[in-house]
Amino acid sequence: MKALRITAFGTEATLADVPAPAPGPGQVAVDVAAAAVNPLDLKIASGAMHGYFPVTLPYVLGTDFSGTIATPGPGWQIGDPVIGRLDPGAGGAFAEQLVIDAAQLAPAPAGISLETAAGLPTAAATAWQALAEVANVRSGQTVLVHAAAGGVGSFAVQIARRLGARVVATASGSGIAIAEKLGADEVLNYRKVAFDHRLRGIDVVLDTVGGEVGARSRQVLKPGGRLVTTPAPADGAEFVFHTSDAARLAKVAELDLDVLVDRTFPLADGARALARLAQGRARGKTLLRIA
Repeated sequence: MKALRITAFGTEATLADVPAPAPGPGQVAVDVAAAAVNPLDLKIASGAMHGYFPVTLPYVLGTDFSGTIATPGPGWQIGDPVIGRLDPGAGGAFAEQLVIDAAQLAPAPAGISLETAAGLPTAAATAWQALAEVANVRSGQTVLVHAAAGGVGSFAVQIARRLGARVVATASGSGIAIAEKLGADEVLNYRKVAFDHRLRGIDVVLDTVGGEVGARSRQVLKPGGRLVTTPAPADGAEFVFHTSDAARLAKVAELDLDVLVDRTFPLADGARALARLAQGRARGKTLLRIA
């Protein structure tokens, strides 16, 4: 089968013919329809995450995927449409077929295409984990979402609204209209407006940017407000380190979320997809079309 892999850290990913994986006890094989390209893939490929997720080279990249069941397993029949997230240390989503524990899969949402559903697992589940599980966002609160046109941010706007919160978002350029369309009540152009000068009394801030944005975000919180960050641990913030959870993923899939797709590349152009994400200008998810 075809797969996109690295043979050394810091080198460009290349397409290669590799043996199809064989499912073990409790596992199923999945014919991959599409896979999402995430910042974590870039970090793993560079070697920056080797201390956290030691990988064996050559390494097939990718964690998030959508597809159909190729071999039956506990709870699944051949042809069932599914979404899932592989362990980053194992990878394997940027390939025509993968194996995964049957218990780690969730049914693909019916309201969007199977290809688009590949954008859900890490980004949407991280947004849910941050807002619903860590910050415990409740109806009537005000939530500030940074980088609202990004992968996690675009889902966070929608999830915060589903939880009954008023949403303030930061974005720029075409991202402003995107954040408004996704349901943000107020959108600040961060290139023109200093959010920490404009805002006060925010219940929850979701920082998907890091650095000085997180430091400035503490100034807009009300007493007892919560700053939740996804890029890296920071003083005074609650750090969300996303972990795979099939029950959480199934819940997210039922929310009927819009998946904002920046661009879709064929598997053969996987190196270009990674380069696109590395530029930091993607609006939403970058996907690889595999099937």
